[in-house]
Amino acid sequence: MKIKIAWIGKTKEAAIQNLTDEYLKRISRYAEVKGTALKDEASLLSLTSGERRGAQTARWKLVLLDSRGRQFSSEELAALLEREQVNAIPLLFAIGGSDGFSERARREASLVVSLGRMTLPHELARVVLAEQLYRAFTILNKHPYHLGH
Repeated sequence: MKIKIAWIGKTKEAAIQNLTDEYLKRISRYAEVKGTALKDEASLLSLTSGERRGAQTARWKLVLLDSRGRQFSSEELAALLEREQVNAIPLLFAIGGSDGFSERARREASLVVSLGRMTLPHELARVVLAEQLYRAFTILNKHPYHLGH
């Protein structure tokens, strides 16, 4: 399975990048994963359409993080990843900038996910997402990281 976590904008805090890198490293035990900063939403949408600098690349299934999206438990997220492994389409989890995503991006997304009803800074949301993806893989692989409570 291929997963990309993309965020719009530069990372301001080194601690955020360190935590992101740590969870990406952990996820890499279970899936091919990459984190990437993007300049803007247009760059994100070009990834999902398979267009990048004039060359054709693999199409990604876009999963947006947005407070208006569907909420998942850790177990439900694990089940989603398990179903998507069968489809073999790379997943692109996207975290917007401080202004969120446009309606166009929301329409193009295959799924819109919320990390909860509380508002999180977008950099912190990236770390929470990466940790939850790692947790989902540990659930699927029956690793004791997730105790279920």
